[in-house]
Amino acid sequence: MDRRKFLGATTLVSTGVIAMSVGNKTIPQYVVDANYSLTNNQIRFYDRAFSKSARVIFIADTHLWQSDEREEPYRKYSSRMAQAYNQTVHFQTGNPTSPMAAFEETLQYAVREKADLLVLGGDIFSYPSEAAIDWVCGKLELAGIPFVYTAGNHDWHYEGMEGSIDQLRKKWSQRRLRPLYGPHDPLMACLDLNGIRFIVIDNSTYGILPEQLAFFNEKSQVAMPIVLVLHIPLYAQGREVAFGCGHPDWRAATDKLYEIERRPRWPVEGHTKTTMEFRAKVFATSNMLAIFAGHIHAPSLDLVSGVPQFVAPPNLNGGFLDIHFLENIHDKL
Repeated sequence: MDRRKFLGATTLVSTGVIAMSVGNKTIPQYVVDANYSLTNNQIRFYDRAFSKSARVIFIADTHLWQSDEREEPYRKYSSRMAQAYNQTVHFQTGNPTSPMAAFEETLQYAVREKADLLVLGGDIFSYPSEAAIDWVCGKLELAGIPFVYTAGNHDWHYEGMEGSIDQLRKKWSQRRLRPLYGPHDPLMACLDLNGIRFIVIDNSTYGILPEQLAFFNEKSQVAMPIVLVLHIPLYAQGREVAFGCGHPDWRAATDKLYEIERRPRWPVEGHTKTTMEFRAKVFATSNMLAIFAGHIHAPSLDLVSGVPQFVAPPNLNGGFLDIHFLENIHDKL
């Protein structure tokens, strides 16, 4: 029997809340009983659990870069990505555009539509360009919309720079990207909006750390629906290795891009136990409403154990997800 149907059959579906025992505590636990629809880049969720409607704009893979005198010491690490994606084609109109124009257009749309939250889902930058980060921070301040950010694998990566991927992520997240995180830990964040909990996890190294798994376990124990935000989508059956965090074939032998990206090769032994446990935990979480990710540069939808995972069209050509959370006022069929 389907996980959600089973829980629904053994609990009060009209409220969507059950009691879960954790140690000596009894914690209310919401069970997803929502409907959703997808039209082009617009997603609508309907659920009685939402305290009121919410509008969220999800942006990933803009791949911005700008250069000034501060970039001079780093040009040998940024030259390839500084030449990528500078001229693109708009995903709706087919007209020429650019990452900068696309990002500004998306922010203007969010302001015009009175979005409640911007979710920046990684690879907003092609590398940690100081000029581009300053530009984005200025645009976000002008927009005046609350936002949450997680890094993508390019945001902190200077190609060919010495150091492990964990070391480089920590270094440039603190040295350059820190203004985008606000009060949040760069590795993980949690915020609630109109009866929905957003959990944001940085998996831009393709892996999950023990402290991130512990954070997810703690923050998911709530009587409300959860939206998980990642840069790299979780493995879904039938998807290629590069698509998903937690893919069983992810390892050194299947890493095809490490030379061109000038980075350490994926580990010979593949994913850690923690990463695989995180993936299993996410898809077994009864109050998981949806997952939103980027990275792939192509829109997609997978349904895994009843959980929909949406990948956004890349913002470098104007793509984004326009997500509506609407209270379901109709009787359930």
